[in-house]
Amino acid sequence: MTVKPRILVIEDDPDLNESITDFIRAFADPEAALNGADGLYLAEEGIFDAIILDIMLPELNGFNVLKKLRAKQIKTPVLILTAKDALTDKLHGFELGGDDYLTKPFHREELIMRLKVLLKRTGHFFDDDGLTAGPFVVHVTSHEVLINDQPVALNGKEFDLLVYLLQNQKTIITKDQIFDRLWGFDSETAVSVVEVYMSNLRKKLKPLKVEHWIKTIRNVGYIFQEPEGSE
Repeated sequence: MTVKPRILVIEDDPDLNESITDFIRAFADPEAALNGADGLYLAEEGIFDAIILDIMLPELNGFNVLKKLRAKQIKTPVLILTAKDALTDKLHGFELGGDDYLTKPFHREELIMRLKVLLKRTGHFFDDDGLTAGPFVVHVTSHEVLINDQPVALNGKEFDLLVYLLQNQKTIITKDQIFDRLWGFDSETAVSVVEVYMSNLRKKLKPLKVEHWIKTIRNVGYIFQEPEGSE
């Protein structure tokens, strides 16, 4: 199964929210929030690959959501979506850390195009080139993993875990983030399953002597990066 980017849609109009999630479902895994407070709560998990953020939101407006996210070092790309088209509003959105701006009403094709550009820019939209890091080459669409040109067989969640690590190279990822990303907020599985799959993944990497690319940060999580002293 192809790993799809996860997109958070924060839009208070239920019909528009549903339409947007339907638009992007062909290439992404969307999750919806209908107000700023709920959107901020979900976005703070740090498990999304992009956020579509309306400005005129109840409880907490989009500018404040964006400001709070950037203050907490949540760097998820944000596509600002709003009926406001004044230059001052656009500039304010960019000043707060927005990545792109789309004014309502908009064309479906333009929303999809702009979102894909954001995802490609951060390595979260896949084509035949896939993901690479040192000896690792992962073709996401064909579910193929090559290490030093040798194929490695990974099951579904092991593959998803490796992809998530490669997407976030040199970034510490907590166990909770991995759990929420791969198993979902509502999963009845215990978070300890992350350790089980991480152990299984390392065992499959060990014969190729690349298991040390995944480093455990005690009491925090994991980081994927080239080991010190590697040539």
